[in-house]
Amino acid sequence: MMLRTAARRRTAATVAAVCTLAVALTACSGTTKDSAAKDSGNAGGAATAKADPDAPLKKGLKLAFLPKQVNNPYEKIVDEAGIAAAEEYGGTGKEVGPSDAGASSQVSYINTLVQQRQDAILIAANDPNAVCGPLRQAMAKGIKVVAYDSDTAKDCRQLFINQAGSEEIGRGLVRNLGKQLNHRGKIAILSATQNATNQNTWISFMKEELKLPEYRDMKLVKVAYGDDDDQKSFQQTQGLLQAYPDLKGIISPTTVGIAAAARYLSDSAYRGKVVLNGLGTPNQMRTYVKDGTVAQFSLWNPEELGYLGSYAAAALASGQITGAEGERFTAGRLGEYTVGKDGEVILGKPTVFDKNNIDTFDF
Repeated sequence: MMLRTAARRRTAATVAAVCTLAVALTACSGTTKDSAAKDSGNAGGAATAKADPDAPLKKGLKLAFLPKQVNNPYEKIVDEAGIAAAEEYGGTGKEVGPSDAGASSQVSYINTLVQQRQDAILIAANDPNAVCGPLRQAMAKGIKVVAYDSDTAKDCRQLFINQAGSEEIGRGLVRNLGKQLNHRGKIAILSATQNATNQNTWISFMKEELKLPEYRDMKLVKVAYGDDDDQKSFQQTQGLLQAYPDLKGIISPTTVGIAAAARYLSDSAYRGKVVLNGLGTPNQMRTYVKDGTVAQFSLWNPEELGYLGSYAAAALASGQITGAEGERFTAGRLGEYTVGKDGEVILGKPTVFDKNNIDTFDF
């Protein structure tokens, strides 16, 4: 009997010692690697994690870029720049994604990337909510999630790398077109997909700008959707002009759409009569600027967008930042950036391209 009592005391002492050691590590809570990762992924990870701004960027980080669609030339520039940036800090990157821009087309790719245990997923979302479930699962497993170009819902990622301020883009496009039209005439918008977060945000600011008194003689008659597909965007442009033969201007805030619209206008009777403005790359729009189809358009440097996104993801994965407002990190040759409200990081102001400066750019 005394032997059993002594054995019990030794067992209890051993358990107490083990728990004392565990308290220092996990507070005897039964926390596992996955549950700790889940805590760090909650609410973008900024609520429970603590940033270490002096932490070095980790070597060997694995980043995956998931564009709206892999055959989008604009997003190809963004992703290739981000992959090249990863090599600068000793990481690796890759691009994967669907060939169409459907709302749920990216989901299966996210699931695969989670299984592959990427350190970070960078996504240009086709739909703000359709990708949220698998992205939350990714964050729960400690994978960092960075949206770029087109945002997800705010609780489905830690950061959003925005090309420029959304209000500045939307209002700026209307201002530019308004000046070209002397603030008179019917206009239309040729967008990408109906659910694209960035497009819808810009369009909402376009509509707000159009409510101002100086635009009282300008009327938005239609928002058309080309689904970031070249042929469909071409056909939508044709349809707009057939439906509204007195149309005076088109804004296309998508690089696929503006190029397709310019191609249609350049070979039609509307060339020189309908003003086209929007967002495009210099290389795809150079011909149309020089032949007079398009007088001006805007964009930021997509290479810098991918570069910034890559360094932001690396800073997250290395613990330099968590995505909380006010945190700072250095993005290589671009210098220091500050995380804004809701985890937004803004690249900078867009550039307006015309015949006077277009040949100085190559992207």
